[in-house]
Formats: sequence, structure tokens, C-alpha cells
Amino acid sequence: MSLRKSAFPNCFVAAIHAIGWALILPCFWSLDRFLATWKSTTLERTARREQECYLHPLKFFFGSIFFFILFLVTCPIAFFGFLLWAPVQCCRRPFSYHTESKASEEETSFKSTEKTSFVFATANLCLLPDGVARFNNLGHTQRRAAAIGRRIVDGVHRPDIRIIVESPSSCGTLSPSVSMLTDVSSSFHETKPSPADTTTKSTDQEGSAKCNDTEEPLMDSPTIPLNSNQNSNHQGTNDQTPPALLTQGHCPEDGIHWEVSSLFPANVDVICLEEVFDKRAAKKLTDVLKPVFGHILYDVGVYACQPPCTCSTFKFFNSGLFVASRFPVLQAQYHFFPNSLGEDALAAKGLLATKLLIGKNENQHNVVGFFNCTHLHAPEGEGEVRCEQLNMVTKWIAEFQATHRLPEDDVVFDVLCGDFNFDNCSPDDILEQNHKIFEEYRDPCRAGPGKEKPWVIGTLLEQPTLYKEDVKSPESLQRTLGDEQVRKHYVSPPVPKAGCPIEYPENGQPWIGRRIDYILYNENSISKHYKTEIDTVHFISHLAGLTDHIPVSIKLCVKRDSENVDE
Repeated sequence: MSLRKSAFPNCFVAAIHAIGWALILPCFWSLDRFLATWKSTTLERTARREQECYLHPLKFFFGSIFFFILFLVTCPIAFFGFLLWAPVQCCRRPFSYHTESKASEEETSFKSTEKTSFVFATANLCLLPDGVARFNNLGHTQRRAAAIGRRIVDGVHRPDIRIIVESPSSCGTLSPSVSMLTDVSSSFHETKPSPADTTTKSTDQEGSAKCNDTEEPLMDSPTIPLNSNQNSNHQGTNDQTPPALLTQGHCPEDGIHWEVSSLFPANVDVICLEEVFDKRAAKKLTDVLKPVFGHILYDVGVYACQPPCTCSTFKFFNSGLFVASRFPVLQAQYHFFPNSLGEDALAAKGLLATKLLIGKNENQHNVVGFFNCTHLHAPEGEGEVRCEQLNMVTKWIAEFQATHRLPEDDVVFDVLCGDFNFDNCSPDDILEQNHKIFEEYRDPCRAGPGKEKPWVIGTLLEQPTLYKEDVKSPESLQRTLGDEQVRKHYVSPPVPKAGCPIEYPENGQPWIGRRIDYILYNENSISKHYKTEIDTVHFISHLAGLTDHIPVSIKLCVKRDSENVDE
């Protein structure tokens, strides 16, 4: 059964919801602007230094009074809107679905005898209402949403070009570093489409590194290295020629290529975004992404009293989950976590499980994939809550697949991704690191509980430093992430257990920041005549200055396993 585009069962209920929200919106907006006048980002404070000193106090004084009065005036109107809006939430489906026209039969054919790859990406965008987002040092939510959408499209909607460079001292691949954007500071003030016809190619070339952190130059150069930035942690043999940055490499132990990329990988198939809480921002993202991703689930979650008709927990925000896919969504199911605490209880965080139609096999049976995304409890020191939520995630995924997996379905992937809000190197997260979910789903960046692979970098940036020169553009953030000594000033460090200070890293180990954004895959739940392997892991700097997280992507290869063919 195909999914409905509307979140409501009929036009009458949808109209009541629209009227109710229209009455609430002026009050909500004025409160949001009131908070925004009190909280500035570091970028705004820097810009004010160039203005006359009396302008900001005047704007702050009169703006605070105006928006507070407007809030008081619109409160009675919002109350009547709430009486219309809240009751209809009990019959609202927990997501909206945008879909374009179906692909042709030729485009949806799946040749199982050939090696096929799928690219998945995840990113936390912090698209909260503007006044709240500023507490994370991120403002201008609507402008950021449009800029993020354009950057994603610029990255994924391009040819996948890999330059093979052969020389006596090189055996790697070089992915071009292309700057398709203006300076990040202009992204907050411009809403025009990205000028693709005026793009400029960066002359910076990326270095290559082996898994054990030893480097080999990609090209012979007697005078100038590929990257002039010194990796201060690497001991070169020539003091006058600094080595290339660790932005690309290959781990021979597991065959995984890794890369710190200034662009989203070309031809991303499915992308999961977290913290898209703002409805208008979600609509902007949908409008920008829909030409590339024809199937989008947004406004995922529940509102008002949950469970319905109870006075237990009131949800002011949805889950923030947003899924954009090139493949049609056959089935989708959402669950919210009932054990959220504190400020997290105000949002309907949970799990979104989907079944995607990849195509038809040679027997005209559906080739499908399961794509699951989640956002776990955020506050530090509450690992028990996250472990309980991980238990729910595994249970809900198993129930969803048991219900919607048909005997004739060819399953080619089972992926779980999202913001897990714990990392694999902090002593404070030891409970989550040993959870049984890592026995079902494989993490390509994980060497074991509490131990990352040496090429891994963190995915959580220090919020006060988001607009520093070293991290404010895709290219500068790429260079910073490739330099271990510079990176540790901008990526969040591991969290010690309460009362137990740590010395990090241990002698001889690389410095790895907090990696809380995950893409996991399950090898046991796919059809027996397929096998999967990870080809590439990307840490992406493309959203520099627009979010406090580093997006992650993986390229998952699926091929026919001739030794396990179903009878």
C-alpha cells in the first residue's frame, strides 16, 4: 500500500490543523524573536565590532520590548488556536511524505549478478527555532536550511570523478576537492540559488595515508608538497618539506578507504538528517532536495499529549528526523521513546524505520532495502537512558522487518544511522559502547568497545569555535580535520566519567574526538545470496559554519554470493 502525501486522513482534519497552527504561529514567532534578541552567535558579535557602538543596544532594547508586547498580545489568539490544533494530533500520521513521479521500469531494474554500491549519509543540522538554535551558537535557521539544502545538492548532484595517479611512490586515488560555494559568512545573508555556473575549483589536493598513519605522497614533487599545511604530529624525513595532510587513506586490514572530503559524495542514495525540528526549515529543505531525492519523509514525530488522550508527556517538537531517498518508500513506521528525560522529553525523539524499493530482480520480485534512523537521548552521564532506547530500537526494527518483509523480497541492505549522542572513546559512555546492538549491526569505524580505528576523527565540533578561520569554510575545515594537532582544538574531546579525570590519548595512540554520528549495517538480515562490504567512509566538511556536527557517509558494496544461492 503506497503512502499518503498528507499527514492527515482527510481535508477537513487538515484544514482544522492549518487554522489552529495559523493562530498559534504569531505567538510562537514573537517568542522566538524575543529569545533571538537576547542571544547572539559569535559570528554576530564579531560583525557588531564593525558597527557603531550604539546600534546594538538600541536594537536590543526596542526589539525586546516590541517582541515581548507582541507575544503578550498574541497569547489569547494562540490559546484558541491550541484548542483546535491539539485534539487533531491524535489522528495525525507521524510523518509527511513527498514523492515525485515513479522511475521507469528500466531505471528500477536490479542486476544481482553485478556488484552494486549504495551510498548513505547522515548529518545533524540543529535546525531548531532560531532563538533556541542560538544556544548552540547557530542562528538564522531558515537561511541555514536553504544553504544546507543547496550544499547537499551541489555535492551529490555531480559526476563521481576519481583521478588515478601512478608514480613510483604512489598507489592511491585522488578525489577532487571542489569548492562550489561562496564564503560561508555569505550563506547566512543570501538565499539565492548556488551559482553552479560560476563555481571555482580548489587547487588544494588531498593527501593520502595508510591505516597505520604513515604517509605516501600521491605525486612526486621535488620542491612543493601537495599540501603546504604541516601535520605536526607526523615526523617527516625532510624538515624543509612538510608532509601531506591525513585527509585520505586505505586500511589494508579491512579494505576500507577513508577520506576527509570537502564535498558530499557524488550520488548519495539515501540521506538521514537529524534535528530538523523547525517546520518551515523542513519545507525549505524539501523544496531544495526534491529535484535530486524524489522521495522525502519529513515532519516526523508526534505532538501534544503522548500517548494521545493522556496527560503524561507533552511534545512541543517532533523527532527532528528527515529522510531523503532516491528510492520509493514502500513502508514506513515511527516510534517515539517513552523514557526521555529533562529537556529531551519536550521533543518526540525516536526511530523511523523504512522499507525502500530498489528495483526488480530477474524474477520480477522486489529488491528492497531497510533504512532505519534515530536520535538518542542527549544529556551526558545518562547512559542507562540511551541503553534502554537502544533496546527499543533493536526491538522495533525486528518487529518492522518481521511485519513488512515478504518471502519473495530480495533484501540487499539493512542500515541504521543517526545521532546516537555517545562515542566510542569516552569513559562516560562505557555502557553504550558495550551494548548488544553492535553484535547485530557493524560499525565500520569501530575496532572494539571503547576503541576506534586509527583513521577515525570525531563528528562533534566545539560550538564556540564554529566561525574560526580554521573551520568556517569547507576547505579550511577539511585541512583542520586532517591535522591532528590542530583538530583537537575544534573537535569535542572525550568525556571523562564523573570524578575520574582522564589522560587522553594514551601513549602512541592518535587523538580521536567524539564520534556520535553513526552509520551501521547488518549483514545477517539481508538475503543469503548477497554479501556486503564497506568500500569507503567519508567525513564531510561541506556544511562548515552551518552546523556543529560533521556529516558522515559510507559506500556499501553489495554483490552476489555464489556460495549461498537460495534453492
